[in-house]
Amino acid sequence: MRKIVTLTAGMMASVALAACSQADTAAHSDAATGATAAASSDAAATAAATASAAVLDANTATEEQLAAAPGMTPQRAAAVVAGRPYAGAAALNAKLLETGSQAEASQVLNGVFVPVNLNTASREDIALIPGMTDRMIGEFLEYRPYEDMAEFDREIGKYVDATEVARFRNYVTL
Repeated sequence: MRKIVTLTAGMMASVALAACSQADTAAHSDAATGATAAASSDAAATAAATASAAVLDANTATEEQLAAAPGMTPQRAAAVVAGRPYAGAAALNAKLLETGSQAEASQVLNGVFVPVNLNTASREDIALIPGMTDRMIGEFLEYRPYEDMAEFDREIGKYVDATEVARFRNYVTL
């Protein structure tokens, strides 16, 4: 499993580095080996930040941002804004169910979410993280309390690959 995680992380860094080098070939052609490694690290951090920006926080996103999210309608976005603040993902899900089906709510939760506090969230809130399984709910709960996100990455990375850990990070906080 560790080899797969390491290989996946290496491939992600290579893809990110390739994308950066296509955008600015001249800047990278003069880089030394150490600078290239730093650029790889920076590119991976930028990719992770971009991925997390794709999931809107239901408590802070504007009505216009919410309305543009997949599965969201202007009426549903207005209802979400009117129902703020949400204590957790379960409260947001309940609001979404007032204006649509569970399938529609699930589609919205992929891109609009209330970040789940890893140390205090209920099992129900954790279960609403898109793609969550019963096994992973147990793993999230087992490692409480988390000292920092690096500990989350390390512990959850024992069960899923680096890409999935990064995806989960879009929905959690400390």
